[in-house]
Amino acid sequence: MPHGAADVLKWLEKRGSERVRQGMARYGLPSEGAFGVPMGALLKLAKQLGTDHELSLALWESGRYEARLLAALVGDARRVTRRQMDEWARGFRSWGDCDTVCFKLFDRVPFAFERAPRWAGSPREFEKRGGFVLMACLALHERAAPDAAFRRFLPLVEAGAADERNFVAKGVSWALRAIGERNPALHAAATATAKRLADSKDTARRWVGKDALRELASPKLRARLARRAAAAPRRKR
Repeated sequence: MPHGAADVLKWLEKRGSERVRQGMARYGLPSEGAFGVPMGALLKLAKQLGTDHELSLALWESGRYEARLLAALVGDARRVTRRQMDEWARGFRSWGDCDTVCFKLFDRVPFAFERAPRWAGSPREFEKRGGFVLMACLALHERAAPDAAFRRFLPLVEAGAADERNFVAKGVSWALRAIGERNPALHAAATATAKRLADSKDTARRWVGKDALRELASPKLRARLARRAAAAPRRKR
């Protein structure tokens, strides 16, 4: 098993393949700076390495794609600072590193709720996406958070829907859908937002609204929310 950032980078280089790098392009991922190591192999390596925040920081600084994914997998959320979050968000280069960092590390940081709105106003494409992806990840993972925390995101989602950039729009839709999947009350609020967007004359807003409604209007989702509400204790609103 590799030890230290230099050893990890050698491990990644040895296991990279041109076939995987070529496949990345089909999913909108940059192959430049990538080794071509599949995510499954990274997950196995991360499990072997365990939590190692110093290694996480060093891997991110390398700038290599898979090394940055691995940085998210081995980072210690308890040691992540606001400065680190902002620096990494500014450095997002694709939906791949953006989503992995938010889903695997940043949504477990205590002040994630304050960073998501900050990034959502960024002019940088993937930092802005990161703001909405972080909202989605918090909605999916922070089960104890009150509804009010997510209601505050909805005006930002509605404003962000005007962004015509594809990766931003998809992040906005994900945030809206994830918020609506938490419970019946937030489902109603998210659905109302999605309907307003779907009725908009603006193309970008209309796309986000219709994309979100396809899932929010699902009978299966409604049934799942009803079962969850019946089984759960009263939540803070």
